[in-house]
Amino acid sequence: MPKINFRHDSAPAPSRIADDTERRIAWYRQRGHEVPPRRLIKTPEQIEGIRLSGIVNTGVLDLIEERIRPGMSTAEIDRLVYDYTVSHGAVPAPLNYEGFPKSVCTSIDEVVCHGIPSDKVILKEGDIVNVDVSTILNGYYSDASRMFMIGEVSDEKRRLVEVTRECLRIGAEAAKPFGFVGDIGAAIQRHAEKNGYSVVRDLCGHGVGLEFHEEPEVAHYGRRGTGMLLVPGMVFTIEPMINMGDWRVTVDQQDGWTVRTRDGKPSAQWEHTFVMTESGVKVLTH
Repeated sequence: MPKINFRHDSAPAPSRIADDTERRIAWYRQRGHEVPPRRLIKTPEQIEGIRLSGIVNTGVLDLIEERIRPGMSTAEIDRLVYDYTVSHGAVPAPLNYEGFPKSVCTSIDEVVCHGIPSDKVILKEGDIVNVDVSTILNGYYSDASRMFMIGEVSDEKRRLVEVTRECLRIGAEAAKPFGFVGDIGAAIQRHAEKNGYSVVRDLCGHGVGLEFHEEPEVAHYGRRGTGMLLVPGMVFTIEPMINMGDWRVTVDQQDGWTVRTRDGKPSAQWEHTFVMTESGVKVLTH
């Protein structure tokens, strides 16, 4: 679930970091790079807890993939998410988060993210919809979203969905141990713009695991070699929001949550939670 104006002020207990990693972090710090505070480097036990949360999160999205159809209300999606999550001993992270009233975000066509499920919003043939699921299991958070194409969709919408998924894959491939967050955004921006699309700039991916939103902010545009150093043990989302038209967005003034493209053209998003390892990122949600 992307966050606007993200802040993180808490400080979980420090983890133990291998001596070689400590030395490398110190080397980058001495050269003026932004390095992760110790609290962002998860222990193996914490990573395992996040992985188990991710299994429930993936199960929710698999269920939606089985059930989603034309004529279904987004409120019905919300009920499926809530029932599956609690039946597996977990909690839907969005529910009552900073006042968000539902268990999942459902964002159709020009809605970029944070769409609020409603009995009045009915999926119809030709829609593309992002279902963004976040789960808390035993205090550990996971976060992922998928795009669903409802019935027969236009070639233009289908291509947007496919290229956005490619952007997620390319962003993950660009994330390397002791690379930088900016490497991810640069790779995504290059692929999106090469295909004639734009990248939303007002929202971003984020650290996750011990809280819903942690550092670092993972922008989906930018320059290589900038941003926070990526270190093994960090857990974060990559969740590119790619627009068919202009990148600018607006926030619904009535509900305070729903983000739409300013020009009314469709948007798509895919998201996984990743853990950085010594050899690259590993997916914790699907």
